[in-house]
Amino acid sequence: MTIGRAGLARRSGTRWALVVLAVSGLLTGACGTGPGSAPGGGAPAATPAPSVSPATSPAVSPTVSAGSLVAGRYQPLWPFADEEQVRDWQESYRSGGHQPWHLDAEQTALSFTQGFLGFKGVDQVVERTVSGAHARVSVGIRGEGGGRPGIAAVIHLVRFGTGTDAPWEVVGTDDTTFSLTTPRYGALVASPVKVGGRITGVDESIRVRVRGTGSTGPLGERCCVSAGGDDAPWSATVTFRAAPGRTLTIVASTGGHVAEVERFTVTGVRVAP
Repeated sequence: MTIGRAGLARRSGTRWALVVLAVSGLLTGACGTGPGSAPGGGAPAATPAPSVSPATSPAVSPTVSAGSLVAGRYQPLWPFADEEQVRDWQESYRSGGHQPWHLDAEQTALSFTQGFLGFKGVDQVVERTVSGAHARVSVGIRGEGGGRPGIAAVIHLVRFGTGTDAPWEVVGTDDTTFSLTTPRYGALVASPVKVGGRITGVDESIRVRVRGTGSTGPLGERCCVSAGGDDAPWSATVTFRAAPGRTLTIVASTGGHVAEVERFTVTGVRVAP
């Protein structure tokens, strides 16, 4: 996913101006106690790693109220759907220490990847950075022959709610060689939805799934889309079933050379009324 930008073009000698506003949906991409949640006692252990610099962030969504967004601007993808669920967890944590992994960005990122998305082979924290209320966690696959793990995605997380025990929430991914830019981040969508982005690689086979917290499986799926090249475009159309107003995570993944999933990207959207 990429952040939005606004550009203003003026032509001298004329009396009019054209305003162009381009908003693109970034990553890298739901809540609570569905199949994507870690077990009650904890989440997969995170592997310490050196930090990386923050990359791009999702743009402010014009389609939903600030009360349903994380920090007033990000789509709540996982593990909490809204601040009410955050407050419920905080009460249980303060009274009994319930699910302390919500306070760990690395464990939350791995739980999102392995539990919610179902990418069991992506089990490494390769790099991470935490800056205030934002965290970027690079998750990846084990390196061949014990080498350095390969990065599958950089997951962007933001503290959700208030208080010193505000938990981490996945809000997207920061994309480089594999991106998901259509539909734009925070867009209202209907089924079927056209998805797409850009990819650098050879002989890639892309799988697209639509997911929502609390569902036992994908709400829609398309496989497999052939694409490849140097910053080449890719696109697909996916049919899904979801209630109006629901926040959805669209995830595109590719792999098959070293592991089943070697790269993935997510974006967050909402179902149109």
